[in-house]
Amino acid sequence: MPETPAIGSTLPRRQLGRYLVDWRTRAGYTQVKAAQLLEMGATSLNRLEKGETGRIKNMVIQAICDLYNVPPDLAEAFKGLAQQANVKSWWHQYGDLIPKNFDVYVGLETAATQIITYQPDLIPGLLQTADYNRSLVQLIWPDETVEQWEQRVQIKTQRQRIVTRKTHPVQLDVVIGEAALHRVAGSRAIMADQLRHLADISTMDNVSVRVLPFAAGFPGGTSMPPYVILNFGQDQTGAPVEPSVVFLEGAVGEIYLEKEEDVLHYYGRHEIIEAAALDETTSRSLLRRVAKGA
Repeated sequence: MPETPAIGSTLPRRQLGRYLVDWRTRAGYTQVKAAQLLEMGATSLNRLEKGETGRIKNMVIQAICDLYNVPPDLAEAFKGLAQQANVKSWWHQYGDLIPKNFDVYVGLETAATQIITYQPDLIPGLLQTADYNRSLVQLIWPDETVEQWEQRVQIKTQRQRIVTRKTHPVQLDVVIGEAALHRVAGSRAIMADQLRHLADISTMDNVSVRVLPFAAGFPGGTSMPPYVILNFGQDQTGAPVEPSVVFLEGAVGEIYLEKEEDVLHYYGRHEIIEAAALDETTSRSLLRRVAKGA
């Protein structure tokens, strides 16, 4: 793993910068033109878009959102990102400054060049079939309409394109606990289709799927919760474009770890889990075998 720079912009503000670039592009403005219209220096806007600005005033974010025609709910989320504390481990509590329905993680996922994940009980979202995802969505949001469920399924499907796109697809390295193969989501038929999909997609050059069998016990003597490690590639000098991030999802919020020792800890745990997991070929055979019996 490349070393993480000792100094770096905070994750919330890097995310804010990504969204501002996206909306500026949608509005059809160059950085120079947008800066002129906002009556600010191009250097200042450039630093803001890179997440390098220390203190950001809400009135500045609002002016940018007005220029780019950003919807009010997103504008509030952007202002929430701007006001996050300058910390290296960020606890994003749902509804705290940032609206609950604003997904910060998706922006990170889209920017990543490599995603490493361990999921002991659930098929990772980027590899879920629509039917598998739909069965979960209906349980998570039981009071929503069918149309709202379908919208959520479509959003997940769009996210998955980073894996299958022809140009620079994300490198996806996955370890799944054997329990995830047997926990039924929806029906046995849906599970069989899901497991076949896992086996098929694992043949892609940028996708590695390995199963941690029950027989492996507790690698390293502990039971690890689900985690995701995101890497963002290197620049021309070989330095990380951005610090690696560990993402931990909770019931009432999300944790983003950037401290080098924390990230290295999760890399170390993942190496132990990988060493105990089945190899890719054996894992693929197991997936197809379980699918036949589902």
